[in-house]
Amino acid sequence: MTAHLDQRKQIADTGVFISPLGLGTVKIGRNTAVKYPDSFKIPDDEQVQNLLAQAWDLGINLIDTAPAYGNSEQRLGELLTKQDHDFVIATKVGETFDAKTGESHYNFTPEFITASIHQSLKNLRRDVLDIVLIHSDGNDKQIIEQGALEVLNDLKQQGLIRATGMSTKTVEGGLLALQQSDLAMVMHNLDYQAEQAVLDQAAKDNKGIFIKKALASGHLSKDSVQDNFNLIYANQAVSSIIIGTINPTHLEDNVVKTLKALTP
Repeated sequence: MTAHLDQRKQIADTGVFISPLGLGTVKIGRNTAVKYPDSFKIPDDEQVQNLLAQAWDLGINLIDTAPAYGNSEQRLGELLTKQDHDFVIATKVGETFDAKTGESHYNFTPEFITASIHQSLKNLRRDVLDIVLIHSDGNDKQIIEQGALEVLNDLKQQGLIRATGMSTKTVEGGLLALQQSDLAMVMHNLDYQAEQAVLDQAAKDNKGIFIKKALASGHLSKDSVQDNFNLIYANQAVSSIIIGTINPTHLEDNVVKTLKALTP
Protein backbone atom coordinates (compact mmCIF):
# COMPACT_ATOMS: atom_id res chain seq x y z
CA MET A 1 0.00 0.00 0.00
CA THR A 2 1.82 3.08 -1.25
CA ALA A 3 -0.68 5.85 -0.44
CA HIS A 4 -0.10 7.28 3.04
CA LEU A 5 -1.19 10.47 4.78
CA ASP A 6 1.75 11.77 6.76
CA GLN A 7 0.29 15.19 7.47
CA ARG A 8 -1.17 15.94 10.90
CA LYS A 9 -2.84 19.22 11.84
CA GLN A 10 -3.46 20.41 15.39
CA ILE A 11 -6.95 21.52 16.33
CA ALA A 12 -6.57 25.02 17.76
CA ASP A 13 -4.12 24.67 20.66
CA THR A 14 -5.62 21.49 22.10
CA GLY A 15 -2.72 19.14 21.43
CA VAL A 16 -5.05 16.98 19.32
CA PHE A 17 -3.36 16.22 15.98
CA ILE A 18 -5.41 14.66 13.19
CA SER A 19 -5.05 13.39 9.64
CA PRO A 20 -6.52 15.49 6.80
CA LEU A 21 -9.02 12.71 6.11
CA GLY A 22 -11.20 11.11 8.75
CA LEU A 23 -13.24 7.90 8.62
CA GLY A 24 -16.95 8.39 9.27
CA THR A 25 -18.61 5.36 10.86
CA VAL A 26 -22.36 5.77 10.56
CA LYS A 27 -22.40 2.76 8.21
CA ILE A 28 -21.00 0.41 10.84
CA GLY A 29 -23.85 1.16 13.22
CA ARG A 30 -26.94 2.05 11.24
CA ASN A 31 -28.46 1.47 7.79
CA THR A 32 -31.98 2.83 8.27
CA ALA A 33 -33.18 6.41 7.77
CA VAL A 34 -29.89 7.38 6.14
CA LYS A 35 -29.44 9.66 3.13
CA TYR A 36 -27.10 7.58 0.99
CA PRO A 37 -28.24 6.86 -2.59
CA ASP A 38 -27.76 3.08 -2.26
CA SER A 39 -28.79 0.67 0.46
CA PHE A 40 -26.04 -1.26 2.24
CA LYS A 41 -25.50 -4.08 4.69
CA ILE A 42 -23.84 -3.29 8.00
CA PRO A 43 -20.39 -4.97 7.98
CA ASP A 44 -19.53 -7.70 10.47
CA ASP A 45 -16.79 -7.37 13.09
CA GLU A 46 -14.07 -8.84 10.90
CA GLN A 47 -14.86 -6.46 8.07
CA VAL A 48 -14.80 -3.47 10.42
CA GLN A 49 -11.52 -4.62 11.94
CA ASN A 50 -9.98 -4.89 8.50
CA LEU A 51 -11.30 -1.45 7.55
CA LEU A 52 -9.85 0.12 10.69
CA ALA A 53 -6.49 -1.52 10.12
CA GLN A 54 -6.50 -0.35 6.51
CA ALA A 55 -7.38 3.20 7.56
CA TRP A 56 -4.41 3.27 9.93
CA ASP A 57 -2.07 1.86 7.28
CA LEU A 58 -3.22 4.62 4.94
CA GLY A 59 -2.32 7.26 7.53
CA ILE A 60 -5.83 7.99 8.80
CA ASN A 61 -5.84 8.49 12.57
CA LEU A 62 -9.25 10.16 12.93
CA ILE A 63 -12.52 8.28 13.39
CA ASP A 64 -15.86 10.09 13.51
CA THR A 65 -18.85 8.61 15.32
CA ALA A 66 -21.95 9.69 17.26
CA PRO A 67 -24.66 8.31 19.53
CA ALA A 68 -27.05 8.89 16.61
CA TYR A 69 -25.10 6.40 14.48
CA GLY A 70 -26.89 3.35 15.87
CA ASN A 71 -24.41 1.16 17.78
CA SER A 72 -21.33 2.67 16.12
CA GLU A 73 -19.86 3.91 19.40
CA GLN A 74 -20.31 0.56 21.13
CA ARG A 75 -18.78 -1.37 18.24
CA LEU A 76 -15.80 0.95 18.04
CA GLY A 77 -15.27 0.71 21.78
CA GLU A 78 -15.07 -3.06 21.55
CA LEU A 79 -13.17 -3.42 18.28
CA LEU A 80 -10.57 -0.72 18.91
CA THR A 81 -9.39 -2.58 22.00
CA LYS A 82 -8.16 -5.22 19.54
CA GLN A 83 -6.30 -2.65 17.42
CA ASP A 84 -2.79 -1.68 18.46
CA HIS A 85 -3.27 1.89 17.19
CA ASP A 86 -3.94 5.16 18.97
CA PHE A 87 -6.85 6.54 16.95
CA VAL A 88 -8.30 9.96 17.66
CA ILE A 89 -12.06 9.65 18.07
CA ALA A 90 -14.56 12.43 17.45
CA THR A 91 -18.06 11.86 18.77
CA LYS A 92 -21.12 14.03 19.25
CA VAL A 93 -23.87 14.91 21.67
CA GLY A 94 -27.43 16.18 21.39
CA GLU A 95 -28.94 13.77 18.88
CA THR A 96 -30.09 10.22 19.51
CA PHE A 97 -31.66 7.83 17.03
CA ASP A 98 -34.61 5.53 17.65
CA ALA A 99 -34.12 2.45 15.48
CA LYS A 100 -37.73 1.36 16.00
CA THR A 101 -39.29 4.55 14.65
CA GLY A 102 -36.44 5.65 12.40
CA GLU A 103 -36.55 9.10 13.97
CA SER A 104 -33.94 11.33 15.58
CA HIS A 105 -34.52 13.04 18.90
CA TYR A 106 -32.63 16.10 20.14
CA ASN A 107 -31.85 17.25 23.66
CA PHE A 108 -29.38 20.00 24.53
CA THR A 109 -29.99 20.41 28.25
CA PRO A 110 -26.94 20.38 30.53
CA GLU A 111 -28.19 17.23 32.23
CA PHE A 112 -28.60 15.34 28.97
CA ILE A 113 -25.26 16.51 27.58
CA THR A 114 -23.42 15.46 30.73
CA ALA A 115 -25.12 12.06 30.85
CA SER A 116 -24.43 11.53 27.15
CA ILE A 117 -20.72 12.30 27.59
CA HIS A 118 -20.44 9.74 30.38
CA GLN A 119 -22.28 7.19 28.22
CA SER A 120 -19.92 7.85 25.30
CA LEU A 121 -16.92 7.38 27.60
CA LYS A 122 -18.37 4.04 28.61
CA ASN A 123 -19.31 3.01 25.05
CA LEU A 124 -15.89 3.92 23.64
CA ARG A 125 -14.05 2.51 26.68
CA ARG A 126 -12.05 5.68 27.17
CA ASP A 127 -11.13 7.85 30.13
CA VAL A 128 -11.10 10.98 27.95
CA LEU A 129 -12.97 11.83 24.76
CA ASP A 130 -10.65 13.37 22.16
CA ILE A 131 -13.23 15.50 20.36
CA VAL A 132 -16.91 16.15 21.11
CA LEU A 133 -19.21 18.13 18.83
CA ILE A 134 -22.73 19.37 19.47
CA HIS A 135 -24.94 17.56 16.93
CA SER A 136 -27.18 20.47 15.88
CA ASP A 137 -30.79 20.12 14.76
CA GLY A 138 -30.44 23.33 12.76
CA ASN A 139 -31.24 25.79 15.54
CA ASP A 140 -27.57 26.60 16.03
CA LYS A 141 -27.90 30.04 17.63
CA GLN A 142 -30.56 28.91 20.10
CA ILE A 143 -28.56 25.81 21.12
CA ILE A 144 -25.44 27.88 21.74
CA GLU A 145 -27.30 30.60 23.62
CA GLN A 146 -28.85 27.95 25.86
CA GLY A 147 -25.31 27.04 26.94
CA ALA A 148 -24.61 23.71 25.25
CA LEU A 149 -21.04 24.63 24.36
CA GLU A 150 -20.47 26.00 27.86
CA VAL A 151 -21.38 22.57 29.24
CA LEU A 152 -18.87 20.91 26.91
CA ASN A 153 -16.20 23.41 27.90
CA ASP A 154 -16.87 22.73 31.57
CA LEU A 155 -16.39 19.02 30.92
CA LYS A 156 -13.21 19.88 29.05
CA GLN A 157 -11.97 21.75 32.10
CA GLN A 158 -12.75 18.65 34.15
CA GLY A 159 -10.44 16.65 31.87
CA LEU A 160 -13.15 14.55 30.21
CA ILE A 161 -12.80 16.15 26.74
CA ARG A 162 -9.73 17.35 24.87
CA ALA A 163 -11.38 19.45 22.14
CA THR A 164 -14.91 20.83 21.80
CA GLY A 165 -16.93 22.07 18.87
CA MET A 166 -20.21 21.95 17.02
CA SER A 167 -21.56 20.41 13.84
CA THR A 168 -23.50 23.42 12.60
CA LYS A 169 -26.02 24.08 9.85
CA THR A 170 -25.88 27.88 9.58
CA VAL A 171 -23.18 30.49 9.04
CA GLU A 172 -24.24 32.32 12.20
CA GLY A 173 -23.99 29.10 14.18
CA GLY A 174 -20.59 28.27 12.77
CA LEU A 175 -19.20 31.68 13.65
CA LEU A 176 -20.62 31.51 17.18
CA ALA A 177 -19.22 28.00 17.62
CA LEU A 178 -15.74 29.23 16.69
CA GLN A 179 -16.02 31.93 19.36
CA GLN A 180 -16.84 29.45 22.10
CA SER A 181 -15.03 26.24 21.11
CA ASP A 182 -12.10 24.72 19.26
CA LEU A 183 -13.71 23.81 15.94
CA ALA A 184 -16.78 23.85 13.73
CA MET A 185 -18.00 21.09 11.44
CA VAL A 186 -19.56 22.54 8.29
CA MET A 187 -20.73 21.44 4.87
CA HIS A 188 -18.66 22.52 1.88
CA ASN A 189 -18.43 21.07 -1.64
CA LEU A 190 -18.67 22.01 -5.31
CA ASP A 191 -22.44 22.35 -5.10
CA TYR A 192 -22.59 24.16 -1.75
CA GLN A 193 -20.23 26.86 -0.49
CA ALA A 194 -22.60 29.01 1.54
CA GLU A 195 -20.59 28.55 4.75
CA GLN A 196 -17.27 29.85 3.37
CA ALA A 197 -17.32 32.67 5.93
CA VAL A 198 -16.94 30.11 8.72
CA LEU A 199 -13.84 28.64 7.06
CA ASP A 200 -12.39 32.14 6.60
CA GLN A 201 -12.98 33.03 10.26
CA ALA A 202 -11.44 29.76 11.46
CA ALA A 203 -8.29 30.57 9.51
CA LYS A 204 -8.08 33.98 11.19
CA ASP A 205 -8.69 32.58 14.68
CA ASN A 206 -6.56 29.42 14.37
CA LYS A 207 -9.57 27.22 15.00
CA GLY A 208 -10.31 23.82 13.48
CA ILE A 209 -12.69 22.96 10.65
CA PHE A 210 -14.19 19.56 9.89
CA ILE A 211 -15.93 19.16 6.54
CA LYS A 212 -19.05 17.00 6.40
CA LYS A 213 -20.90 15.85 3.28
CA ALA A 214 -17.89 16.70 1.12
CA LEU A 215 -19.28 14.33 -1.50
CA ALA A 216 -22.94 15.14 -0.72
CA SER A 217 -23.43 11.76 0.99
CA GLY A 218 -22.49 9.95 -2.21
CA HIS A 219 -24.80 11.96 -4.46
CA LEU A 220 -22.09 13.85 -6.33
CA SER A 221 -20.72 12.53 -9.61
CA LYS A 222 -17.70 10.24 -9.26
CA ASP A 223 -15.97 12.38 -11.87
CA SER A 224 -16.14 15.39 -9.56
CA VAL A 225 -14.57 13.77 -6.47
CA GLN A 226 -11.04 15.07 -7.14
CA ASP A 227 -12.37 18.54 -7.90
CA ASN A 228 -14.22 18.49 -4.59
CA PHE A 229 -11.08 17.57 -2.68
CA ASN A 230 -9.12 20.27 -4.53
CA LEU A 231 -11.74 22.90 -3.69
CA ILE A 232 -11.94 21.96 -0.01
CA TYR A 233 -8.24 21.63 0.72
CA ALA A 234 -7.59 25.00 -0.93
CA ASN A 235 -8.91 26.37 2.38
CA GLN A 236 -6.01 26.40 4.84
CA ALA A 237 -8.44 26.28 7.76
CA VAL A 238 -9.64 22.77 6.91
CA SER A 239 -8.38 20.32 9.51
CA SER A 240 -10.01 17.21 8.09
CA ILE A 241 -12.65 15.96 5.69
CA ILE A 242 -14.89 13.31 7.24
CA ILE A 243 -16.07 10.70 4.75
CA GLY A 244 -18.03 7.64 5.74
CA THR A 245 -17.32 4.45 3.86
CA ILE A 246 -17.23 0.70 4.43
CA ASN A 247 -15.68 0.05 1.02
CA PRO A 248 -11.90 -0.60 1.20
CA THR A 249 -11.41 0.47 -2.42
CA HIS A 250 -13.23 3.76 -1.86
CA LEU A 251 -11.22 4.36 1.31
CA GLU A 252 -7.89 4.03 -0.47
CA ASP A 253 -9.13 6.07 -3.43
CA ASN A 254 -10.14 8.89 -1.09
CA VAL A 255 -6.64 8.89 0.40
CA VAL A 256 -5.06 9.01 -3.06
CA LYS A 257 -7.26 11.96 -4.02
CA THR A 258 -6.47 13.70 -0.74
CA LEU A 259 -2.75 13.37 -1.41
CA LYS A 260 -3.20 14.80 -4.91
CA ALA A 261 -5.16 17.74 -3.55
CA LEU A 262 -2.54 18.46 -0.89
CA THR A 263 0.43 18.17 -3.22
CA PRO A 264 1.53 21.55 -4.62
